[in-house]
Amino acid sequence: MSIRITALTDADTGTVTGTDGGAGPTSRRLAWLASRDAGIPVGSAFLRLQASPGRDHVAELELAVHPAERRAATGTRLLDAAVAAARADGRRCVTAQAEAGSAGDGFLAARGFRPVLTLLYTRLPLAGADVPALRGTVERPHPGYRLESWDGTVPDDLADTFAASRRAMDDMPMDDCDYGTVVWDVDRVRAAALAVERRGEHLHTVAAVAEADGTIAGFTELVVPADGTGDAQHYGTGVLPEHRGRGLARWMKAAAILQARERHPRLDGLLTDTASSNPPMRAVNDALGYLPTHTSLMYQLDV
Repeated sequence: MSIRITALTDADTGTVTGTDGGAGPTSRRLAWLASRDAGIPVGSAFLRLQASPGRDHVAELELAVHPAERRAATGTRLLDAAVAAARADGRRCVTAQAEAGSAGDGFLAARGFRPVLTLLYTRLPLAGADVPALRGTVERPHPGYRLESWDGTVPDDLADTFAASRRAMDDMPMDDCDYGTVVWDVDRVRAAALAVERRGEHLHTVAAVAEADGTIAGFTELVVPADGTGDAQHYGTGVLPEHRGRGLARWMKAAAILQARERHPRLDGLLTDTASSNPPMRAVNDALGYLPTHTSLMYQLDV
């Protein structure tokens, strides 16, 4: 049977509220469906075209083919459609992620993509967390700093300094990935929190505040599923360069773990991923009891 590739209309468009009160797109997504003559779907491809300043050269690909339908050029045809669209849109590169040793790993490598970043995925089983050690970490003094935490959108009195603290992520190790940079302001910070809220999920943030001037020196974010069960996902964790080397990341993350246990007693675990080339954050996760689950490779095709 022949395979048909159909371009779809996808309403999944990321937006961020602008300073003028209007909404502007941070990305848009294209989609394709592969199906048999009888209309049975056998694969799909999604291409997210980043639109925010600093990342508008990137297209992010997600591609899947049913295992029984592989090795029949379906994936290649979906890939060709997505790459052609990225090229027509003036993109500089297409990125895609695949678990090490998976079919996707081999597929991307065989079609001109090169590995540019290795991500290590870890999980903290909350039932086995060392609570006394976590409390000891949180209670240990960090002279010149205090912890603040909030749920959902950042409080108004911390909004400006929280947005400024996001530059802590600008130098996160990305190895050879042409990732670009994300430009943050207060509107974008609030829009990101609102996006989590609209999904029905819960965003918890812990920040280290420098007592000398009241500015945020670092932060860690955790997103909990709507029903408070299963696994929560760490989002960003960062410390500004001028405040590093003081144990703030471990301090903040330990506090976030304890808060998650207390507020969401039905949670099973916490998930995070870290670049293999980021030893400091890997050491923090190891010390807190996170256990490896799998390794994923970020691939890139220059177009």
